[in-house]
Amino acid sequence: MIPTSFDYARATSLDDAIAKLGAGGGAKILAGGHSLIPLMKLRLSEPTALIDIARIPDLSGIKEKDGTIQIGAATTHHAVATSALLADKCPALAETAATIGDPQVRNRGTIGGSLAHADPAADYPAILLALDAEIHLKGKGGWRAVKASDFFQGLFTVDLQPDEIIVGVQVTPQKTVAYAKLHQRASHFAIVGVGAALEVSGGTITAARVGLTGASSYAIRLANVEAALAGKPLTDATIDAAAAIAGDGLDDINADLHGSAEYRAQMIKVFTKRALEAAKARA
Repeated sequence: MIPTSFDYARATSLDDAIAKLGAGGGAKILAGGHSLIPLMKLRLSEPTALIDIARIPDLSGIKEKDGTIQIGAATTHHAVATSALLADKCPALAETAATIGDPQVRNRGTIGGSLAHADPAADYPAILLALDAEIHLKGKGGWRAVKASDFFQGLFTVDLQPDEIIVGVQVTPQKTVAYAKLHQRASHFAIVGVGAALEVSGGTITAARVGLTGASSYAIRLANVEAALAGKPLTDATIDAAAAIAGDGLDDINADLHGSAEYRAQMIKVFTKRALEAAKARA
């Protein structure tokens, strides 16, 4: 398919991009293009203009600041996957990025583009939910920081206003975190993906966060699993009991050619257990 005609403009700064985005209806932001261009070719998205933000200074890169790790929205998946800083301070995020798509996708696709698109089978949402990440946005009204748990709201729907741009992602360094997924063989999208983070003190789980992607229309936290872990000893028995209830009561379970709802329901339990076991091994 061939996209409908559109105008193209390259933004020179973040404020320039926001001004161009708000100048007329129907404009879309272009970074890596791996989410937007396929939609345009299928004519599921027909923007009147594309605003290229890929070369805006300081919109890409990974740095540590004030005890947090900040990742620019235009940072590629490959840069996240190969970051020495993330490998040392927050390895699960780098490992998650390494499982995305193939080398071509990882070298062009960006973390901000993936989050804005919010594909229900994307990998980042689950691990960012587990990391309790913040998504930093800027629009005509100024800056906003949105928790990952509030950002993902529905099928391809996020807390992002039409005049706002994702500027970056902020996470706190954490090591007792892991991501496990059952992936489609062709695309490597998650049929079921689970991100798990454990906070442990004296052999007891003081808090847990478990994010789920691929299994429902948008990424969510498994609150019942988190409650089953909190305050319990960090043992195999605790993990087994918590994983056994993963997905219970979840009505919104996907069914497609990659797996039925019943299959996914069982895989939620399997991959929750794998993610928790991997996080436990890091404790």
